[in-house]
Amino acid sequence: MADLSPGLLMDTVLGYFRTSAIKAAIELDVFTAIAEGAEDAAAIGRRTGAAEPGIQALADHLTVMGFLEKSDGRYRLTPSSAVFLDRRSSAFLGDFHRFLAAPEMIALALSDPAAFVRNGGSVGLANTAPEDPVWVGFARYMAPFFGPVAQATAAYFANLPAPGRVLDIAAGHGLFGIAFARQFPGCEVTALDWDNVLGVARENAVAAGLGDRFKTLPGSAFEVAFGGPYDIILMPNFLHHFDEATCIGLLGKARAALAPGGRVAIVEFVPNEDRVSPPMPAMFAFVMLATTPGGTSFPPSALKRMLAQAGFGEPEFAPLAPSPQTLIVAAAAG
Repeated sequence: MADLSPGLLMDTVLGYFRTSAIKAAIELDVFTAIAEGAEDAAAIGRRTGAAEPGIQALADHLTVMGFLEKSDGRYRLTPSSAVFLDRRSSAFLGDFHRFLAAPEMIALALSDPAAFVRNGGSVGLANTAPEDPVWVGFARYMAPFFGPVAQATAAYFANLPAPGRVLDIAAGHGLFGIAFARQFPGCEVTALDWDNVLGVARENAVAAGLGDRFKTLPGSAFEVAFGGPYDIILMPNFLHHFDEATCIGLLGKARAALAPGGRVAIVEFVPNEDRVSPPMPAMFAFVMLATTPGGTSFPPSALKRMLAQAGFGEPEFAPLAPSPQTLIVAAAAG
């Protein structure tokens, strides 16, 4: 009985204040202010233009959360905060809250969670509509997180025959295809997504200096003809939006667009077969329940089954540490 505590329940119900605190800190550039030498509440307040009592409460909350350290009234960044939350850092990730904690996403998650659990999927569905601007936000604000994942994905193929043509499905920011174009100088990349989202991918391709090696294919992956044949078809963070039958159909369409010996490269949050570990891939299934009609995070057995039914051989699974994602690569069978 001594171990009984309502603490976990209290922390969980008030969890939205954790989101509130990190959004406020990023909007006010609190982490950058501390990195630049403003270490107490008064100095941080002057640097950020916020009231000292407000900064005091916020900085103490961030300390409890683990984003700051505090000693003798002075705040310091933790090593992770220095890398990911100081806006001057090349690895700054703070702005991805503009997608993950956007009003549309919060509404889907919190307005009536019992409804999407009863329904077995989202009852809002705004984020799945064609040309929905929420995906432009994804492309812009999630790019810093996925850049290293994209580079690790391309690096996996470094010792394999260089691809001549690559299709990047649901390309978003375009960084996965761009990583392949950089890894393989003779590679031509085609990015498929809604046209408004491809605007972000085109910007990134221009910045990467890819020229005419980067092409775009506007539209839905379920409706647009893929063309081909391609040596590699990328599906980064796409299958988790759909149920298993839909994924098999999409993978079969990809299989038909591959050259002989071609491969599909899938990037996903992959939980273990118990579906409760590791934490982030396991919990991601609930995110998909709230935001998609039938999406989930698939364990290895489900991915193997879907790939086999779509005409692929035995897949290889490669963790993309330190991210919580996994690369799944499978060659077309036969």
